[in-house]
Amino acid sequence: MQDNESDIYLILCIIYSGLASEVKRLKTGVAGMDELLEGGIPEDFFVAVTGEPGCGKTIFSIHFINQGIIEGDKCIYITTEESRESIIRQASQFGMRFGDAMNDGKLIIIDALMGREDRWSLQNLDPEALVSKIIEAKKELGYGRARVAVDSLSAFWLDKPAMARRYSYFIKKVLSKWNFTILAVSQYAITTAESFGWGIEHIADGIIRFRRLLRGGELKRFVIIEKMRQTNHSRYLHEIDVKPGVGMVVLRRVEMRAEDYKLPPEVLRKILEAKRKSEGIL
Repeated sequence: MQDNESDIYLILCIIYSGLASEVKRLKTGVAGMDELLEGGIPEDFFVAVTGEPGCGKTIFSIHFINQGIIEGDKCIYITTEESRESIIRQASQFGMRFGDAMNDGKLIIIDALMGREDRWSLQNLDPEALVSKIIEAKKELGYGRARVAVDSLSAFWLDKPAMARRYSYFIKKVLSKWNFTILAVSQYAITTAESFGWGIEHIADGIIRFRRLLRGGELKRFVIIEKMRQTNHSRYLHEIDVKPGVGMVVLRRVEMRAEDYKLPPEVLRKILEAKRKSEGIL
């Protein structure tokens, strides 16, 4: 009898251990993307969403926030390169009703572009002001799991890229206490495929990299999960598409080497050296 009780106790301990170590994940809302992420983005992560202009970063962020609205999360979208109205219109093209979500107290869109005087606008691109406004928005939305998309974080250091790591670390450190899962969009240069700023990738818990190429005169978009802690993620490049009325979808895995979509190492090295000299880093 005692042996049976010991066996039952051991089994319960194993089950409890497995449940305790299970990673809670947030679905992205993009068809096919969660399969690349072992079910989704781990809760409370700070994830860099990187890529050149026009490769799908904003649409991905809109999907992520919309999925949060569906699941009852507190959702905050910060836009630095488009107006609040533009984000609402983009979402509506995919059947996502951001305007209704705002009216229902499920979403706050912080406009950091237009310089308005309303409560949910930023007058200047200051990291401390950004963090304060996000926390204020969370208090307004109330208690519960929260999603944040900052589109883009690169705007906060465009005139001082060497500050990227410090600003990113500050934002992550402060907001990590508030049960936020954060998408931080980071722009890449079209000519070099290099990020604007040094360090956001190093402090991020995950990196979702978008890419675009011209193939036979047609624009093709791709995604690869370059990093995601606590996740057995896909390590392959996948083609994506943006469908009218639907949004982003993952199409298929593609056979492509890194050399096929990156500049030669020697060219990149010279570009980086020139940039560092121009910024006084060397």
